[in-house]
Amino acid sequence: MAERASTFLMFNGQAAEAIALYRELFPAISVDHIETYAEGEPGAPGTVKHAAWSLAGQNFAAIDTPISQGFTFTPSISIVVDCTDEAEIERVFAGLAEGGSVMMPLDTYPFSKKFGWVRDRFGVSWQLSLA
Repeated sequence: MAERASTFLMFNGQAAEAIALYRELFPAISVDHIETYAEGEPGAPGTVKHAAWSLAGQNFAAIDTPISQGFTFTPSISIVVDCTDEAEIERVFAGLAEGGSVMMPLDTYPFSKKFGWVRDRFGVSWQLSLA
């Protein structure tokens, strides 16, 4: 039986900045570890070799890839977060949208009393809903 499953995010030199933003917006994030590349290793020194954290019971892992890839994140995969109140969803949505793009504005929809879909400045897609 599997012991742990994680959503894996591959960045291009911005993993530490992304994790810092997510920690700011979601104070309940629990960071297990962040390991960075040292001089002489494949990645740029100081970039993220491996990071692991959890948010609301969901495990995440991230790296800064040392290899130039021909792709990035796609909005067809999103992190879905149920927010507890109006203030939280508005604060988180604004923080994720800053420098990113709004795919569905924060509004009332037939499936949610308040919902928004945003792609943050790192390219990660988030769907936020008022619980």
